[in-house]
Amino acid sequence: MRRAIYPGTFDPITNGHVDIITRASMMFDEIIVAVADNPKKKPMFTVEQRIAMAKKATRFIKNVKVIGFSSLLVDLSDELESNIIIRGIRAVSDFEYEFQMGYANSSLKKELETIFLMPSLEYAFISSSIVRSLLPFHGKIEHLVPHCILDDIEKIRNKE
Repeated sequence: MRRAIYPGTFDPITNGHVDIITRASMMFDEIIVAVADNPKKKPMFTVEQRIAMAKKATRFIKNVKVIGFSSLLVDLSDELESNIIIRGIRAVSDFEYEFQMGYANSSLKKELETIFLMPSLEYAFISSSIVRSLLPFHGKIEHLVPHCILDDIEKIRNKE
């Protein structure tokens, strides 16, 4: 079985993320969406909320599983028996960061391969940061995130 891991914070999951997941799901037998629990990033949504939104947003893709993790990615790859990491890149700045991370991961585990996917052009500008920056101002996000999680985001936003 060819299993790939798509790690990220997904704070929140966006249409760009779902685009990458959908396209990667056609290349591999199984895609594990690994939601990082990294308090140092100070996420807006809890890891449980992010996992729930990712599950909801990907429920129509049969070969996708969503999990949370708080370990090194190389340790997760051992645990999941996968040596393939999927990363999305939108711009040169993403590539520079991801390039360094890919080499850092390979220095820890030589067999680990990082595959970069560009989002479809219509999603190239979308990031979780953009979504989070609009939320406090009740900015329009319907075109940025999956429609199925809009109510979840609204409920969480209204509690804060």
